[in-house]
Amino acid sequence: MKKLLFLLSFLMVQQLVSAQEIKKIKMDDLIKMIDSSKTPLVINFWASWCGPCVREIPWFEKNVAAMADKKIKLVLVSIDFPDDYPKNIQAFAKKNGYHSEIIWLNETNSEEFCPKIDKSWDGSIPVTLMVNNKKNYRQFFAHQLPEEKLTLELKKLAE
Repeated sequence: MKKLLFLLSFLMVQQLVSAQEIKKIKMDDLIKMIDSSKTPLVINFWASWCGPCVREIPWFEKNVAAMADKKIKLVLVSIDFPDDYPKNIQAFAKKNGYHSEIIWLNETNSEEFCPKIDKSWDGSIPVTLMVNNKKNYRQFFAHQLPEEKLTLELKKLAE
């Protein structure tokens, strides 16, 4: 029994210590991911230097986890600076205990990539896109989502 507890403790520590791999992606590849998603998808654009972004990520992770039966996928898309990829983003995610998939958007021209997500996106963050291709649902939020509003929107996404 002691060996089993030790092994479980060791594995948990290993998981916490290991840094999440952060893939780099181009906007066109992200669009393909969004368009081909078979499950409800939440794409949150954020940066480690953005206070409102950092405040809302725990709400996203908690509320998406609470709806695990709905199979909602949360993807955190970092638009941090190229010098921050990957080490600083990994360290930031680890420090803040992020568990969701994180990808880094390898783009610099916001005037080009923002309209591909939504024509109204002016480049400010945080922004969130919710997509459910099965029910032709697409909703864009060009601001921080308060937790209560997020909960309501996740329900609409998963209905």
